[in-house]
Amino acid sequence: MNMLNSVHANYKEGRRILAPLLGFPAVKPAGTSIKLAQQNAGEHMKVMQRIVEKWHPDVVFTLMDLSVEASALGRETIFPPDEAATIVKFDYDKERDLSLLKAINILEDGRLQSYVETHKRMKRDFPGDILRGAYVTGPYTLAGLIMGAENAAMETMMDPEGFHVLCTVCTEKILDYTQAMIEAGAHIIAVLEPSAMMLGPEQFREFSMDYTRKIVDMCHQHDVGMVYHICGNTDHLLESLNDSGADALSLDSDVNFPQAAKMIREDMILIGNICPTGTIMTGHPESVQKEVQKLLEDMKDIPNYILSTGCDLPSEVPEENVTAFMETGRK
Repeated sequence: MNMLNSVHANYKEGRRILAPLLGFPAVKPAGTSIKLAQQNAGEHMKVMQRIVEKWHPDVVFTLMDLSVEASALGRETIFPPDEAATIVKFDYDKERDLSLLKAINILEDGRLQSYVETHKRMKRDFPGDILRGAYVTGPYTLAGLIMGAENAAMETMMDPEGFHVLCTVCTEKILDYTQAMIEAGAHIIAVLEPSAMMLGPEQFREFSMDYTRKIVDMCHQHDVGMVYHICGNTDHLLESLNDSGADALSLDSDVNFPQAAKMIREDMILIGNICPTGTIMTGHPESVQKEVQKLLEDMKDIPNYILSTGCDLPSEVPEENVTAFMETGRK
């Protein structure tokens, strides 16, 4: 699937592809809970069906969940009923844990398989004009979830060789999950690498991008699009990201998109970047409409652009504000 050709074709016809990172606002209206949806494919599908029936986005992603792979690798995970699952900080011992991590087949994990099954059902049940997106955790972020984000940042300087070993293991596990998602029918793989925002350009290349290229290669071998999603202010990483091989960059509301468009390659797509915790969460439909109109006006001369949110929308976002986002984007 050539994402860029699709984006350009829509642009020439005066349209933008709409791909909000949307999931949690549809959970309660679908009659389920975040905990259930993140563990049960049937409950997850209720949320996905609510999104498709109510808004019919051009791209639909499953619920964003940074805990899936780390949980499958044995890290303690908390499952609040109405919040996303989170990984508990864990003492990491190289001697004790590394050999265990290498031996784990994460595809045997029940919760991970519920996401795979959700994608199989999306392929079976959803209209053909909707692209299906899957999330996987980025290599550096997964390593940080395994040993703690602060420890990971320290290891890049104190023991880079040892940290590379962990990043290699993490990448192998992510590739297993990526392959399963592709086989289940995902058109797009979004690599979630929020922790990489803390790295400098050289460290980012070494500990995130060099490993993520393996995911890019797998996606392209199967004609699947690859999106690099990084939270926070990533201005210092934009030049490096030009060499990532990614089809698209999904960036946060901290980034000035017209400026970012000048820094990235013309054959790379920008995705974003309405603030997920700003007007769309606390404002009214009219104010959401104005914010979306302003962003579209700022990006009107940028063909390689997809309208989205800067990150996943919180569950507190009212459905009527999502409707305002979608309707304004379509106009």
